[in-house]
Amino acid sequence: MAATDIAMTTAAGSPQGFLGTALHTPVRGRVELLRDVLIAVDAAGTISGIHAQESPEGRELAQRLALAGRLHALASGRYLLPGLVDLHVHAPQWPQLGTALDLPLEDWLQRYTFPLEAKCADPGYAETIYESLVAALLANGTTTAMYYGSIHLPATQRLADVCLRRGQRALIGRAAMDHVGECPTYYRDASAASGAADTRAFLDYVAALPGNSARLIQPVITPRFIPACSDELLQRLGALARETGCHVQTHCSESDWEQAQVIARCGCSDTLALDRFGLLGRHTILAHGNFIAAGDVERLVATGAGIAHCPLSNVYFSDAIFPLRHALIAGVNVGLGTDIAGGASPSILENARHAVIASRRLEAGVDPALPRAQRGRADSRIDALTAFWLATVGGGIALDLPIGSFATGRQFDAIELSPDAPGSNLQFGVDDSPETILERIVYGAARANIRGVWVAGRHVHSVEQNVLE
Repeated sequence: MAATDIAMTTAAGSPQGFLGTALHTPVRGRVELLRDVLIAVDAAGTISGIHAQESPEGRELAQRLALAGRLHALASGRYLLPGLVDLHVHAPQWPQLGTALDLPLEDWLQRYTFPLEAKCADPGYAETIYESLVAALLANGTTTAMYYGSIHLPATQRLADVCLRRGQRALIGRAAMDHVGECPTYYRDASAASGAADTRAFLDYVAALPGNSARLIQPVITPRFIPACSDELLQRLGALARETGCHVQTHCSESDWEQAQVIARCGCSDTLALDRFGLLGRHTILAHGNFIAAGDVERLVATGAGIAHCPLSNVYFSDAIFPLRHALIAGVNVGLGTDIAGGASPSILENARHAVIASRRLEAGVDPALPRAQRGRADSRIDALTAFWLATVGGGIALDLPIGSFATGRQFDAIELSPDAPGSNLQFGVDDSPETILERIVYGAARANIRGVWVAGRHVHSVEQNVLE
């Protein structure tokens, strides 16, 4: 068997090696090129060492792995990149992608989203959607995704099953929402007690999920957002978070409408209200955060909570730009999210591009009627290297998981990128620096360039075959 074919039949559970050139951003704003290296991966999918290909250790280990049929050699011109991390996906909204994005958020939810999510009362329907979604995300290089399910326990259990079977690293929550004034009668939890009970039941389901001993799938406590939840439900979920230490996800300061709802009801910002309910902590991911104030930033830094920055969906529903660079400088943990289906693309690479664009628009301003000096917010731009860091390392830090870069002790979640794939827009020059190569990837790479995907050492996607193990 040829070395380039080995990984097609190698699952996690056996030591293996990856031979070629890798690119990553272990430090924000700085790229590192690992040229001609052997990345050794142990039976648990953890990187056990990185060796120069021509070193005595590298040559000896490559020979042993090749003889055992566990060596994957990248074709010339291809790059190994860390797997991409998506911090914000609404799984039931996959069929809604690109629909009615001209509406205000509150109308979009009531007219389109809630009726669609309600269909997941049929677990078979939900499973069909989730199979398609997870396959598409893996094909786009998303090795880790944080999912909102619907309110339905059986359907959300199916989502966990699908992610585990397909090998995607996933953090999944059953959406909890019981507020009579904001949630339609056909789509809400019957009570705060039942919403909390179904959340606990999902946590228990994932804990007992066969084949999940490595915790590839983790449960998430998921109050949809404050306007959709009663105070009692938020208090119950906060108590559950303190009891279990599970991840928490919700929306925060997304739009003028949502923020006004929270201030009118709670008398404070989303961030402070969530903290009072016990829902803010090191394992909390807040989607959007466009209107967070200085005091909110300080609270996020103090608690270690993270932000899922969703630059594409913010264009449609927020009418504001998240002050990304200022949040990073302050020490907030930030990663990227597609916000399917509020964001019209399942690609984290595309959202990385939009993160750069949004930051430039915030710094430069957009109103041509104003003098140049009055249009924007100074010192707001980020570059492509920072955007890639957000898509990999930043997401891993926000989730408190050992992913996002190539280093001993970290999980081997990776994508193989080919610049000369059919339909590719990528062009590399012979004298390109590592910074230029990665910049070209951020701005020009697409799904067609992603030829293989690994999660915890398991080959989970290729252009020839969606699921290999």
